[in-house]
Amino acid sequence: MLVHSVFFYLKPELTAADRAAFRAGVDSLRTIASVDTAYIGAPAAVPPRPVVDATYDVSITAVFKDVAAHNAYQVDPVHVKFVETYRSYWTRVQIYDAQD
Repeated sequence: MLVHSVFFYLKPELTAADRAAFRAGVDSLRTIASVDTAYIGAPAAVPPRPVVDATYDVSITAVFKDVAAHNAYQVDPVHVKFVETYRSYWTRVQIYDAQD
């Protein structure tokens, strides 16, 4: 199993419509065949702690059966289109991949 966690830090000048379009774009990544499951969200309203980064705007955690499935996701046309369409929306992307 491979867990792919992506954190997007969006440009502050994006409009509400831009942010909604971005979120819809992230949601489209669920449709990629190699994704077993995906969780999409924003920072949780938990008490602040020094070890918690709540400065990102949107995250997706996608679970794949293996590295090959993850690699297929990276070149899937839906993923490629998402990156091409929305890369100008973020200032930073942080990715953590974990394998079991």
